[in-house]
Amino acid sequence: MKVFEDIGGAVVQNFAYVGGLSQQFLSGVRALPRVLPIIGKRGRWQAAIRQMAAIGVAALPMIAIMAASTGMILALQGAAELRRFGALRYVIDLVAVGFTRELGPLLTAIVVSGRSGSAFSAEIGTMVVTSEIDALRTMALDPIEFVLAPKYLAAIVMVPCLTIMCNAFGILSGAGFMYLSTKMALGIYLKYVLDSIYLRDVLCGLLKSLAFATIIVHVGCMEGFRVRGGPEAVGRSTTSAVVRSTFLVISADLFFTAFFYLARLQ
Repeated sequence: MKVFEDIGGAVVQNFAYVGGLSQQFLSGVRALPRVLPIIGKRGRWQAAIRQMAAIGVAALPMIAIMAASTGMILALQGAAELRRFGALRYVIDLVAVGFTRELGPLLTAIVVSGRSGSAFSAEIGTMVVTSEIDALRTMALDPIEFVLAPKYLAAIVMVPCLTIMCNAFGILSGAGFMYLSTKMALGIYLKYVLDSIYLRDVLCGLLKSLAFATIIVHVGCMEGFRVRGGPEAVGRSTTSAVVRSTFLVISADLFFTAFFYLARLQ
């Protein structure tokens, strides 16, 4: 019976976690207009700009290197098989479609989760430990509006932008492979790329990136708000934020891919 009790307890905890994420998401959406430019509060908007720099600009070099490396690996692995059939040209389709549909949003989400999701959890967890969150509530300031909303606005703006850059670097690394292997000019390569991908492929990838940004921000912030204890609890929450957000991102990617496939969008 102990086994069933443990399983039941884990199921209840997971459902409670999903319920807490849903409540936090709704609170974050309601607070989002108050951090927008012009119509929002100036201090919140400036905080969102700082978060955009931290989430987007600082992550661009890492995303560029990972995308270029992954694009070259994908081209090399694809060429190893396609060369047998004299179909080396289809390496372009493999790289272009693979990045716009799947690899671009997923690689970006993994990088942002490791860099920013953990930082969100550590920052908010430290604020909880030092009673800064309680001080905000004492001053009648909503922690969701003050802490979470600027991060959420920054993520839903910058993660799609980073996804586009990831796609570009990955596809351009494929151009480097095709030039080294077949001396194909960049203009011809880009023409084949444009013939390979459709607008719906790009839009599906950007839709995924918005969902991934939402997951990363809310999981990271929720793990920070749930910190109880001292510095060790902050460390555990940071680890949990990265693990949970990565798991949920991959699960969401599976859901979106299956949905697009069944809806004949891919």
